[in-house]
Amino acid sequence: MALDKSIDFLKQIRLNNNREWMLDNKSSYQAAKDEFLEFAGKLLAKMQLVDEGLNGLDPKKCVFRINRDIRFSKDKSPYKTNFGMYLSEGGKNGGKAGYYLHLEPGDNSFLAGGIYAPDSEKLAKIRQEIDYNAAELKKIVDKKSFKALFGAVQGDGLKRAPKGYAEDHPNIELLKLKSFIVIHKLSDKEIHSISADKCVSVFSEIKPMNDYFNVAIS
Repeated sequence: MALDKSIDFLKQIRLNNNREWMLDNKSSYQAAKDEFLEFAGKLLAKMQLVDEGLNGLDPKKCVFRINRDIRFSKDKSPYKTNFGMYLSEGGKNGGKAGYYLHLEPGDNSFLAGGIYAPDSEKLAKIRQEIDYNAAELKKIVDKKSFKALFGAVQGDGLKRAPKGYAEDHPNIELLKLKSFIVIHKLSDKEIHSISADKCVSVFSEIKPMNDYFNVAIS
């Protein structure tokens, strides 16, 4: 299914990011929201055949709100200019590695996966797993098909080695990371014809990496 209503709405909210406009165009927002949620449901149904950890998940627990948290931001625009969904065991706030779709016109859309900013306990477990068994992770992320889609694993990182690890550790660059994510960018042309099957093909490549992280933190 196409996401034309969602894309058109996001183009408009970028130009009219205020509550008055949103109130006047509530029906357009609702139509876009319903369309994106329907896409999330179709994608989730297909992904449950790939990742059984997603079984029983409600699409509504995967889609992010459009309202921005402006409490600590200089930018007081009340709304995001994107729609996002995160498919993960336990939903978007479950704290597990998962799969993310970011829809934002202006060639800013992407498919992504991994684990973003895990808490200190989970991060310590992931680093321990990398210390003990980096070979398994490297086998996944160094695969030709994986690199073609995502390049390298990325995320904010420390400047120095984390406590307990030597600066000359053979996997120090991985150990320095505080998030472990991969991104596949999508052009506006691609998002106009995006399909659940396309997302599944990309997310399927991410699944072994997510399994690695989820085993580490469980």
